[in-house]
Amino acid sequence: MLVSGGVDSAVCLALAKSQGLEPHALTFNYQQRHHVELEAARRVSDALGAVHHLILDLPLRKIGGSALTADLDVPKNVPLGEIESRIPVTYVPARNTIFLSFALGWAEVLECGDIFIGVNALDYSGYPDCRPQFIEAFERMANLATKMAVEGAARIEIHTPLIRLTKAQIILKGVALGIDFGITHSCYDPDARGAACGACDSCILRRKGFLEAGIPDPTVYAR
Repeated sequence: MLVSGGVDSAVCLALAKSQGLEPHALTFNYQQRHHVELEAARRVSDALGAVHHLILDLPLRKIGGSALTADLDVPKNVPLGEIESRIPVTYVPARNTIFLSFALGWAEVLECGDIFIGVNALDYSGYPDCRPQFIEAFERMANLATKMAVEGAARIEIHTPLIRLTKAQIILKGVALGIDFGITHSCYDPDARGAACGACDSCILRRKGFLEAGIPDPTVYAR
């Protein structure tokens, strides 16, 4: 179970638990500027009952190429229509490919054929590695590349239970599962206290989701 500490991964984790599964949570410290999300990931994993929470270090800042891993400005106050129509500078090159590859390796060690990721292809920032086509392609690759699948011990399945839901639908599902969204974090550019900026793409989409769901947003905003 990939857990970032955000709304989507929290709901994904809660869904897996509600199905009677015993999730192992995997989080990455990839030298992202929103380092506060690591604490959120710990809170989410503990609160929602992950069997184990593993945090791996990935030096993606050495590669850069993103406002999240390099000294580039995070876009602020971008119109909603534009957010949904372009690949922004906050896109981290090949991030979900890298994350899923590590998850695949750990899953094989655990002898587990099920990998969960909370990607979403509706209310999202236009990232190409959140689309169904990418997930389907990765799943095909995973079943060609692992001893577990090739020898027939288990088929690898990438679960994306939120991929065709709006952010509002995801939030309502989380409320039904009893999630306290106050433990989650979404902002790309929080201040030194961890308060959300309220103006980056992720904050805008989060606020839109809570507004459309009719649920109070528990986020602490800097302004």
